[in-house]
Amino acid sequence: MSAMPPRAHEVSQRDLRLRSREIMDAVEHGESFTVTRDGRGIGELMPLRIRRRFVARADFIAGSRQLVDIDLEGFRADQEAAFDTEVDDPYAR
Repeated sequence: MSAMPPRAHEVSQRDLRLRSREIMDAVEHGESFTVTRDGRGIGELMPLRIRRRFVARADFIAGSRQLVDIDLEGFRADQEAAFDTEVDDPYAR
């Protein structure tokens, strides 16, 4: 049996207006809310997903295990065949 995601709290439009700071602080700390008007849901408040700036070492190692081995010599030969690898002297006349 898989774990269900936490259910969003319901907050009326009026409560949102009266308790906006408290509710926004809760959103900032990971809670989600369904905003209701006349008892029916009209919107959702949820924290933004923040992109991680780095990958943890354990995550990198786990992801690297799924990579396919490549033939480095063949890869380099393909690069040399596809691109001009000669370096020209820009000051040569």
